[in-house]
Amino acid sequence: MKKLILLLFLATFSTAFSQNWEKNFTEAKAKAVIENKNILLVFSGSDWCAPCIKLDKNVWQSEAFSKASKENWIIYKADFPKKKSNQLSQELTNENKALAEKYNKAGNFPLVVLLDKNGKVLGMESFKNITADEYVQLLHSFEK
Repeated sequence: MKKLILLLFLATFSTAFSQNWEKNFTEAKAKAVIENKNILLVFSGSDWCAPCIKLDKNVWQSEAFSKASKENWIIYKADFPKKKSNQLSQELTNENKALAEKYNKAGNFPLVVLLDKNGKVLGMESFKNITADEYVQLLHSFEK
């Protein structure tokens, strides 16, 4: 019985801060226009980049980011996994490569790019060893 309660608690807790990452950048841009929101574009190597994994754990999975993203941004993660078991569809891989050619020519990971609803860059940041609240404030500073 204790194990069941623990499992239910963990399942609830793990989904409490789940994010609504868009699955397609074209749809993300359309949604940004409709909702009049900026786009948070994250370049990540989810299965090989230690700072990317840390940023995900410390910021993207936080309550502070969850709340801020729902209110302020359309969020999209351009992932570049290396492990065969984590590979994306060819269409998604091509879309992420095109985004990297436009917004991440240097190939930095992680790279967080805040765009306006039309795709204009408002600001860029990488991993910073700060709290989720501080990172959210940093992202908001690009909007001013």
